[in-house]
Amino acid sequence: MMPASIPQTVLWDMDGTLIDQTTPILRCYRDVITALGYPEPSAAEIRRSMGGTMASTMAHFVAAEGLDAACAAFRLRFPAMMFDGLVVLPGAQELIACFAARNIPQAILTNKHGETARAVSSHCGFSRHIQHCIGNTDTPWAKPDAELTRYVLQQIGAAAAGAVLIGDSPTDAATALNAGLSFYGVATGAHNIDELTAAGATLAYPGLAELAAGLGFS
Repeated sequence: MMPASIPQTVLWDMDGTLIDQTTPILRCYRDVITALGYPEPSAAEIRRSMGGTMASTMAHFVAAEGLDAACAAFRLRFPAMMFDGLVVLPGAQELIACFAARNIPQAILTNKHGETARAVSSHCGFSRHIQHCIGNTDTPWAKPDAELTRYVLQQIGAAAAGAVLIGDSPTDAATALNAGLSFYGVATGAHNIDELTAAGATLAYPGLAELAAGLGFS
């Protein structure tokens, strides 16, 4: 693996980067979409549509006039199933701890609903080292809007210079590039290394363990 520079600040994506919550997310999308009378999408269709806000994913399968009701139904249904099948991805806890041991500021920046994201962070133990977890509806913005990234950096008292966003999707790449951050991609979600590189990744790795090795952590 190519070596990576140790960042001064780390912004983490959540879904597909730190965790795999695919099982309950897919189940909830399917339940909501079919309950509204629409055809059941395949797992691959849902996965490829994710990365933006819930509304942007839902809009692939639900007509515009039903979008608000679909999103409300998802938020109502999801808490009861959100930890069923959730997996912390290999290397996540270790890499978070490595950054924390070096006093590198960290935050989670996600398009997952903010309250849900913080519940996941607490459940998985990320919040021991990462106090700031900013999600959808916490601000007027969503990824890849640069204003959101600037807001999160401001919350942790960090600058864009020397900051790195770690994520698994082209949306994450755009989020980093729009705000002048480097982007370290990990192919742990729905996109491979070539796709992450094409989207503008500074460096891309198969997973977090390989990224840790690239940073010289062992």
